[in-house]
Amino acid sequence: MQPNEIRVALVSGNYNIVRDGANGALNRLVEYLLRQGVHVRIYSPTSDHPAFPATGDLVSLPSVPIPGRSEYRVSLGLPAHVRRDLEEFAPNIIHISSPDISPHRAVSWARRRGIPAIASVHTRFDTYLHYYGLTNLEPLVRAILRRLYRRCDAIVAPAESTAAVLRAQRMNRYISIWSRGVDRQQFNPERRSMEWRRSHGIADDEFAVLFLGRIVMEKALDVFGDAIDALTERGVKHHVLVVGEGPARAWFQERIPTAVFTGELRGAELATAIASADVLLNPSVTEAFGNVTLEAMASALPVIAVNSTGSTNLVRDGETGLLADPGDVETIADELASYASDSELKRKHGEAGLAIAKTYDWDQINSAVLKTYERVIERRKRLKRLSRRWTF
Repeated sequence: MQPNEIRVALVSGNYNIVRDGANGALNRLVEYLLRQGVHVRIYSPTSDHPAFPATGDLVSLPSVPIPGRSEYRVSLGLPAHVRRDLEEFAPNIIHISSPDISPHRAVSWARRRGIPAIASVHTRFDTYLHYYGLTNLEPLVRAILRRLYRRCDAIVAPAESTAAVLRAQRMNRYISIWSRGVDRQQFNPERRSMEWRRSHGIADDEFAVLFLGRIVMEKALDVFGDAIDALTERGVKHHVLVVGEGPARAWFQERIPTAVFTGELRGAELATAIASADVLLNPSVTEAFGNVTLEAMASALPVIAVNSTGSTNLVRDGETGLLADPGDVETIADELASYASDSELKRKHGEAGLAIAKTYDWDQINSAVLKTYERVIERRKRLKRLSRRWTF
């Protein structure tokens, strides 16, 4: 099957309203597909003030803000004018990237027409509930996800550890890997700048601990803060650098008042900030892949993370970084202290991480999705031929 024979309708809950790893990956995928000659049309909630320009043709879906998290929106289905647009576009595959209302409706639309559908998993939605006191709803959320994903022809997950969880939860029989790449021209150790550190009040002899990403509670901000307290108790001279923005910023600033908060950075300044730190601390258990982990590795930073999906595929304990059990504040503090006191260990793990990051090429990674499209389209065609053969 040739790429120009493929027509993809990508139905997303958030394509460019917020700048995060999932949206970055989706836009990079669409850019790659368009370069290959694939026809793509995106259906997603939109905003008057998106975080960045959308790649490809974007059709706006009706949506409402999520209460308490207004930067995100929930789509409200596929109204008549959107369904007409879908019919005119005539996709031969549906790709959904979130589990909200419109993607559910899109899968139903596809099934009624015999069109295959795939789902890409970008985060562990069921793990979010713990941070909002809704743990008792986890079985219900998993059941809803299972119903959606089992109605798809295949799932693509960003890491083998995430795929293993999806298999254990019986989400789908056909699960393949769509990893993530990193722009090594942007993220590299040559960006490190002592001048940049000094301009932000970080002394040359201070150990700079980096938090990178959206400042939201589900990134385990409480664990991060507790680990920094424990590091302070150990008498380790350090400075916390928080690069990112989000609704929990005020809480985080109060929790770690001595930290440097840069806000959201982009381009060369973002790369300089990352490379100018000494270690990335990522205690989150909600990651499906961990784009920030890969960006730090590409900048030759060792990474301290927890044993959870996403992180364990990138952070090789004792080789590219150090792992701890989720919420194990004392072990995390010990690991931070070990890097602070042993520059050779920090250098060795950082260089090992850089070597691995060099293997994550975006085009090669995105080609896996294109192959999945081809595979499920051909599989659906074979099933149709078999059904006709046995219909009397």
